[in-house]
Amino acid sequence: MTTFLFYILAALAEIAGCFTFWMWLRLDRSTWWLVPGVVCLVVFAWLLTRVDVQFAGRAFAAYGGIYIVSSLAWMMLIERHKPLVTDIGGAALCIAGAVLIVAGARAAA
Repeated sequence: MTTFLFYILAALAEIAGCFTFWMWLRLDRSTWWLVPGVVCLVVFAWLLTRVDVQFAGRAFAAYGGIYIVSSLAWMMLIERHKPLVTDIGGAALCIAGAVLIVAGARAAA
Protein backbone atom coordinates (compact mmCIF):
# COMPACT_ATOMS: atom_id res chain seq x y z
CA MET A 1 0.00 0.00 0.00
CA THR A 2 2.93 2.33 0.65
CA THR A 3 3.98 1.92 -2.98
CA PHE A 4 0.67 3.25 -4.25
CA LEU A 5 0.77 6.12 -1.75
CA PHE A 6 4.17 7.16 -3.14
CA TYR A 7 2.78 6.82 -6.66
CA ILE A 8 -0.25 8.99 -5.89
CA LEU A 9 1.85 11.68 -4.20
CA ALA A 10 4.35 11.58 -7.07
CA ALA A 11 1.54 11.96 -9.59
CA LEU A 12 0.10 14.96 -7.77
CA ALA A 13 3.52 16.60 -7.62
CA GLU A 14 4.23 15.91 -11.29
CA ILE A 15 0.85 17.12 -12.49
CA ALA A 16 1.04 20.25 -10.35
CA GLY A 17 4.55 20.96 -11.65
CA CYS A 18 3.56 20.45 -15.26
CA PHE A 19 0.37 22.47 -14.78
CA THR A 20 2.40 25.50 -13.72
CA PHE A 21 4.24 25.33 -17.04
CA TRP A 22 0.87 25.01 -18.79
CA MET A 23 -0.33 28.11 -16.96
CA TRP A 24 2.79 30.02 -17.96
CA LEU A 25 2.93 29.01 -21.63
CA ARG A 26 -0.69 28.41 -22.55
CA LEU A 27 -2.53 30.83 -20.28
CA ASP A 28 -0.02 33.72 -20.25
CA ARG A 29 0.65 33.64 -16.53
CA SER A 30 3.74 35.13 -14.91
CA THR A 31 7.07 33.35 -15.10
CA TRP A 32 6.89 33.19 -11.31
CA TRP A 33 4.54 30.23 -11.82
CA LEU A 34 7.64 28.25 -12.80
CA VAL A 35 9.21 28.47 -9.34
CA PRO A 36 6.67 26.25 -7.55
CA GLY A 37 6.51 24.16 -10.72
CA VAL A 38 10.19 23.28 -10.56
CA VAL A 39 9.90 22.51 -6.84
CA CYS A 40 6.96 20.19 -7.54
CA LEU A 41 8.89 18.38 -10.26
CA VAL A 42 11.87 17.86 -7.92
CA VAL A 43 9.51 16.48 -5.25
CA PHE A 44 7.95 14.22 -7.90
CA ALA A 45 11.33 12.75 -8.84
CA TRP A 46 12.27 12.21 -5.21
CA LEU A 47 8.95 10.51 -4.40
CA LEU A 48 9.28 8.15 -7.34
CA THR A 49 12.64 6.96 -6.00
CA ARG A 50 10.95 5.96 -2.73
CA VAL A 51 9.01 3.15 -4.45
CA ASP A 52 10.29 -0.22 -3.27
CA VAL A 53 11.05 -2.09 -6.50
CA GLN A 54 14.33 -3.45 -7.78
CA PHE A 55 14.40 -1.73 -11.18
CA ALA A 56 13.65 1.88 -12.06
CA GLY A 57 11.99 0.88 -15.32
CA ARG A 58 9.44 -1.24 -13.46
CA ALA A 59 8.74 1.60 -11.03
CA PHE A 60 8.22 4.01 -13.92
CA ALA A 61 6.03 1.56 -15.86
CA ALA A 62 3.70 0.92 -12.93
CA TYR A 63 3.62 4.64 -12.15
CA GLY A 64 2.22 5.30 -15.63
CA GLY A 65 -1.14 3.82 -14.65
CA ILE A 66 -1.38 5.90 -11.50
CA TYR A 67 -0.38 9.00 -13.46
CA ILE A 68 -3.18 8.49 -15.97
CA VAL A 69 -5.84 8.12 -13.28
CA SER A 70 -4.44 11.09 -11.36
CA SER A 71 -4.44 13.22 -14.51
CA LEU A 72 -8.11 12.49 -15.07
CA ALA A 73 -8.87 13.28 -11.42
CA TRP A 74 -6.98 16.58 -11.85
CA MET A 75 -9.05 17.32 -14.93
CA MET A 76 -12.25 16.76 -12.92
CA LEU A 77 -11.30 18.53 -9.70
CA ILE A 78 -9.07 21.39 -10.84
CA GLU A 79 -10.11 22.01 -14.43
CA ARG A 80 -13.78 21.17 -13.79
CA HIS A 81 -14.15 18.96 -16.87
CA LYS A 82 -16.08 15.71 -16.75
CA PRO A 83 -14.24 12.63 -18.08
CA LEU A 84 -15.74 10.53 -20.84
CA VAL A 85 -16.79 6.93 -20.32
CA THR A 86 -13.80 5.93 -22.43
CA ASP A 87 -11.52 7.93 -20.09
CA ILE A 88 -12.82 5.97 -17.12
CA GLY A 89 -12.53 2.62 -18.91
CA GLY A 90 -9.00 3.36 -20.05
CA ALA A 91 -8.02 4.47 -16.56
CA ALA A 92 -9.37 1.23 -15.09
CA LEU A 93 -7.24 -0.77 -17.52
CA CYS A 94 -4.19 1.27 -16.59
CA ILE A 95 -4.71 0.70 -12.87
CA ALA A 96 -5.07 -3.03 -13.51
CA GLY A 97 -1.78 -2.92 -15.40
CA ALA A 98 -0.02 -1.03 -12.62
CA VAL A 99 -1.26 -3.53 -10.01
CA LEU A 100 -0.14 -6.43 -12.19
CA ILE A 101 3.35 -4.98 -12.64
CA VAL A 102 3.89 -4.31 -8.93
CA ALA A 103 2.30 -7.57 -7.73
CA GLY A 104 4.20 -9.62 -10.30
CA ALA A 105 7.51 -8.07 -9.25
CA ARG A 106 6.82 -8.83 -5.59
CA ALA A 107 5.79 -12.42 -6.35
CA ALA A 108 9.01 -12.96 -8.33
CA ALA A 109 11.20 -11.53 -5.53
